[in-house]
Amino acid sequence: MCERIGKENKNYDGIYQQILEPFIKKSLNKRYGKAYTKALIPKADAEYRDMLNRSDDIGRDNPMASNTYECLVFLAIWKAADGKISVEDLRAISKDVLSAPIMKVMGILINANKASGIKRIQKMMERDAKWLDEHPQYKKYSWDFHFDEKKHKDGFYYYFTQCPLNTFARREGYLEVLPVMCDIDHITASLMHAKLNRKYTLASGGKVCDYWFVGDKMKNPK
Repeated sequence: MCERIGKENKNYDGIYQQILEPFIKKSLNKRYGKAYTKALIPKADAEYRDMLNRSDDIGRDNPMASNTYECLVFLAIWKAADGKISVEDLRAISKDVLSAPIMKVMGILINANKASGIKRIQKMMERDAKWLDEHPQYKKYSWDFHFDEKKHKDGFYYYFTQCPLNTFARREGYLEVLPVMCDIDHITASLMHAKLNRKYTLASGGKVCDYWFVGDKMKNPK
């Protein structure tokens, strides 16, 4: 049996939930009213902890773990709503949250329209891959990195053949909402002044999740 992270495990950390929750509340208040939001949030908090407890342990210090923590916050909201929030509604909520002004600080730190910006994205991914190489006990459950610098002349390209969010969604029966989690990649890219070109996702039945980042001002990248 695989190890888990969650409220009964020392690996649990609610920091991402605490960071995102005020922005989620604002979006929910706007769409459903304060009374409904007030009733929903405690249910979602409990669901979030349960989801973490059922998730595969990919290592608390795994630099990619934030992707799991963050996406499960949204998934817990959807689950706790018990049909009140549609998949499209959740997509809109996630966009509201990640479009908050404070999130735009990422664009100050990374500008993919500059060579230094693309290089920084590359270094982040290579750092994440190095962490996994140094912690092989988590490779079975985490993302696997495959870099291909020759595939494109412009930008930066890599792909995964496994994703813990895809594994969790398929095991737990959340496949219909998983594409919303994939869309977050595009929103995050835009915050870095990047465009994510993608042909495949594991969520849609592809064999890989591919990532080709280029500056969002670049025309006809190759």
